[in-house]
Amino acid sequence: MAIVGAGRMGQGLALALDRSGTAVALLARRAHAVVEPLVLHEGPWHDATRRAGLVLIATPDDAIAEVAHELFAQHAVGTEQVVLHLSGLLDRTVLEGLAPTGAGLGSFHPLQTISDPVTAPARLLGAYAGIEGDERARRAGESLADSLGMRPVQLTAQAKPAYHAAAVFASNYVVTLAAVAGRLAGQAGVGSDDAFSLYLPLLRGAAGNLDAGPAAALTGPIARGDLATIAAHLEALGPDDRELYRRLGLATLAIAMEAGLSDEAAAGVRVLLAGKR
Repeated sequence: MAIVGAGRMGQGLALALDRSGTAVALLARRAHAVVEPLVLHEGPWHDATRRAGLVLIATPDDAIAEVAHELFAQHAVGTEQVVLHLSGLLDRTVLEGLAPTGAGLGSFHPLQTISDPVTAPARLLGAYAGIEGDERARRAGESLADSLGMRPVQLTAQAKPAYHAAAVFASNYVVTLAAVAGRLAGQAGVGSDDAFSLYLPLLRGAAGNLDAGPAAALTGPIARGDLATIAAHLEALGPDDRELYRRLGLATLAIAMEAGLSDEAAAGVRVLLAGKR
């Protein structure tokens, strides 16, 4: 296997595949520090890619098409190979520069956050991978997922933008909400050393509860229909945070109703959150 791109995900996948017994060549367009035992392949890309049944493009989204054209220009990919990029948003058409080669083309998106490549082998284990592409690419993606201990899910090209937006909600916005919580704790007088970490056990507990599904995991004032508490929160917040609380609260209300909140209680919560009272 060959991986073009030595960022955190590229290195992380290389480490995970190396531990699974897969021979991996890691390539980059410029000198790049990599974690042990990884080494960057030296020499033209085609020396490594033509020996690989599967080529992964692990670059930022805006470089994928350019890398595909470079691989074509170097005669680095042939008809018996498969090329997958790792973008969660883009589909196989970004690889159209490789279409004349006859290679299988598609995408393989690890649905996991990798901040340190060393953690990737453990973090990828059991995580999902979004797979899209032609038939050969989909088969190769499923085989790759199996090698990594991941769970493949098949996607259409049209579905990828919504799928990727959902990933932003599930990952990036969780980080944002944790930062908001820490800022509000600081405003409440909690010392800077504790303001952010104060809510981490709560965050981990909530994430753990999600194994039972959102309705079973939901707790708090909206789940209880506690109007006095919700009103106090809205009163305590500044305009921007109040608007964020209201918008998230209305989405939370739908889950609370699924969990059994009565229509009467939900109506009172909705009035508060809509700012009509």
